[in-house]
Amino acid sequence: MSGRIVQVNERNVQVLENGGGEPLLYLHGFADIHSVKESWLPFHEKLAERGRLIAPAHPGCARSDENKDIDTVEDVVFHYLEVLDALRLTRFDLVGTCVGGWIAAEIAVRHPEKIRRLVLIGAAGLFVQGALIGDVFMNAQPEYGSSYASLREMLFSRADHPMALEFFPDGKGELEDELRRYQMLRLSSRVGFKPPYFYNYSLKNRLHRITSPTLVIWGEKDNFVPRAHGETYTEKIPGAKLTTIPGSGHSAHVEKPEEAARLVREFLDK
Repeated sequence: MSGRIVQVNERNVQVLENGGGEPLLYLHGFADIHSVKESWLPFHEKLAERGRLIAPAHPGCARSDENKDIDTVEDVVFHYLEVLDALRLTRFDLVGTCVGGWIAAEIAVRHPEKIRRLVLIGAAGLFVQGALIGDVFMNAQPEYGSSYASLREMLFSRADHPMALEFFPDGKGELEDELRRYQMLRLSSRVGFKPPYFYNYSLKNRLHRITSPTLVIWGEKDNFVPRAHGETYTEKIPGAKLTTIPGSGHSAHVEKPEEAARLVREFLDK
């Protein structure tokens, strides 16, 4: 693993890279690198075996500077267009999880010519009637002063899953992990707290613009972004395929890293 700071419009952006070959841009979610953990997870290490994995930290997350211009997801997209320019990425594979999946979809509808293949894992971003996205901000408040069981239940298949307890322990965890969790929630509040909550109403009717082969992956027990959102992405993106990972929740790439990485690698290698 190698990391560096990239200058983007007079702001620092932390970028981790691993592997070699064709570029694969990875945009993180809540239970992930940059948002909790400092180093690669097993899922990312598997992806780096087949290409050059590039993972920037979102604005204000990890060691990336805050971008005070960000108020909507549109602002995040413009930030990432500048990141792509700084990294000299003109065409690449794109994988996004959770909020990162939302950002990935927003980039793909605006600049479909840049994306070779697209993978969305538990992606937020859509308004689906009768299938509301869960309130992660409410559940991020500790119950009884110290318990994060409801947050773990939302982001994983069950509250007592070992990885859920490692990422979101009761009480105080590792200080740097706690800071990264706070930073990710803070950024997400800027683009997803105000109505519409984690939605861009316009996105659904723009998905037809995506021209890259697309794989949509969903955890069987996703209690944060309902499966109906994955079905809607699949219906609206031409030729998209939906795959479910049994026994996993919203953070399928953390709970089932081998299976999630296999699905992504097989798709990208087609």
